[in-house]
Amino acid sequence: MNRKEDCLDLRQNCKSSRYLPEFAVSNDDLSQIMETSDEWIKTRTGISSRRISQQENTSDLAIQVAKQLLAGEDPAGVDLIIVATMSPDAYTPATAALVQAAVGAENAACFDLSAACSGFVYALDVAEKMLRRPGGMALVIGAETLSKLVDWQDRTTAVLFGDGAGGVLIKNDALEPHFLASQLKSYGHLAKFLSAGQTSPQPFPGPVTGLAPFKMNGREVYKFATHKVPEVITACLEEAGVGLAEVDLFLLHQANYRIIKQVARRLDLPEEKFPCNIAEYGNTSAASEAILLAGLAEEGKAQAGDLVVLAGFGGGLTAAAQLVRL
Repeated sequence: MNRKEDCLDLRQNCKSSRYLPEFAVSNDDLSQIMETSDEWIKTRTGISSRRISQQENTSDLAIQVAKQLLAGEDPAGVDLIIVATMSPDAYTPATAALVQAAVGAENAACFDLSAACSGFVYALDVAEKMLRRPGGMALVIGAETLSKLVDWQDRTTAVLFGDGAGGVLIKNDALEPHFLASQLKSYGHLAKFLSAGQTSPQPFPGPVTGLAPFKMNGREVYKFATHKVPEVITACLEEAGVGLAEVDLFLLHQANYRIIKQVARRLDLPEEKFPCNIAEYGNTSAASEAILLAGLAEEGKAQAGDLVVLAGFGGGLTAAAQLVRL
């Protein structure tokens, strides 16, 4: 399957882009290395395949997105670069700093944001609040190489995750606001239900610490997502004074097709308003909403002027929703 490289100009002051590794791993491929099957995975998650990076790290995926977004733009005009990720290249330097160097955005402030699968929505909200000067630009990118945090013998987590990146370039436009409302929520008391990359203190002079792979209580995460996501979406729309029926699209984090269906049911909305790409790409954490947005724009299914809710949920535990007009 060919690598996906798309950059869509939704409006003069907003572009979206995505980039995915070329190597695809099907459910049948996974059944060769663990006790699972295509039917078992599909019926529980809706996933058929996922992209896995072979040589590229998180920064490499994010850089490809940034280059597409900056086509025709002066990199020196970028004020801000935020990379939302839970799988950075390193603790330091920030992945965003590596993106800055690669694209020549010498005037940009750069940092990573860690809010797991809510990361892209969190990052958009932060960028919107920081981006104030007329003509200012920000790159907001969700990028993950989750494959380096996966235990490929644990079928409860390994079948879920994929690698990829997506992002947007946003420009300050005081005359026509695009960011209408947001809700960012964290539930630290539920943190134990989903973790990855944990480190442990080492006695002096102990060895360099290692990283723990994904651990997840699927039942608790499902219960959390199906209850809290409708709540944050409803609160977000109430803040904006917008009714559920007025929203054109709900772009939810692509974690599990059953979760997305249940959220639609709880909001009493048709599933057609909740597009999915999880079958092809799996769970790409902070990258998932941006990848979905760019794909829909490419297909003409997300257009300038549409009212769109972006909603993330996952590790932290966190849940977030943002209402935007494309």
